Amino acid sequence: MEHAVASWVSEFSAPALFVLPALGVVGLPLPDEALLALAGVLIGRGRLHPVAAAVAAIGGSMAGITASYGLGRFAGLPLLLRFGRRLHLSTAGVTRVKAWFERAGKWLLVGGYFIPGVRHVTALVAGASKLSVGTFMVYAYAGAALWGSCLLTLGYVVGDRWRELAADLHRHLFIASLVVTVVAGGYGYLKTRRSLRDGPS
Repeated sequence: MEHAVASWVSEFSAPALFVLPALGVVGLPLPDEALLALAGVLIGRGRLHPVAAAVAAIGGSMAGITASYGLGRFAGLPLLLRFGRRLHLSTAGVTRVKAWFERAGKWLLVGGYFIPGVRHVTALVAGASKLSVGTFMVYAYAGAALWGSCLLTLGYVVGDRWRELAADLHRHLFIASLVVTVVAGGYGYLKTRRSLRDGPS
C-alpha cells in the first residue's frame, strides 16, 4: 500500500494529496502520516510545489473530517455502531473516543488528528453530539492545518530517512498526542469544576 501511495503522489501530485488524506481521515486504511511525510520529501526535492502541496493536503484533511462530522450528525451514534464494521469502527473504540470527547471536548478535534485511528471517530462523535458547525470548523480545521503542516515539514527536514521515520511515526504520535489529550482533558475538567463551584454570578 505504501508503495502505491508513493506512486500516486509522485504521478498526480496535488490532486492525489487532496483525495488521499480526505479518504484516510474518513476512515479508509491509508498510511496518512507516511503519505504526508513523503509529500514533504518531494517538496524538498523540488518535485512538488510547497504551497500547492500544503493547500491540497490540508484541504483534503478538512474535507475528510467534514464528511465524517456530517455523517455523525445526520446518522447518529446508534446507526454508526450498527454498521460500524463497514466504517472500520468498533464499539469499544467509539466508546473510548466519546469518553475523551466528553472530557476534552472540542480540543480533541485538534489533538485527535495525531492519534492513529482516532481522527475520523472524533469527528463522528462530534457530529453525533450535535457540536455546532462553527465550533467544529474552528477546532477541526485548526487541527488539520497543524497536522498537515507538521508532517509536511517533518518529511521536508528528514529527506530520504522518511521510510525509517514512518515506521516509528505512529508510536511517537500516539505518545505525544496522549499527553496533549490528558492535559487538555485535565484543563477542561478543572474549568468545569470551577464553574460549578463558583455558580452563576
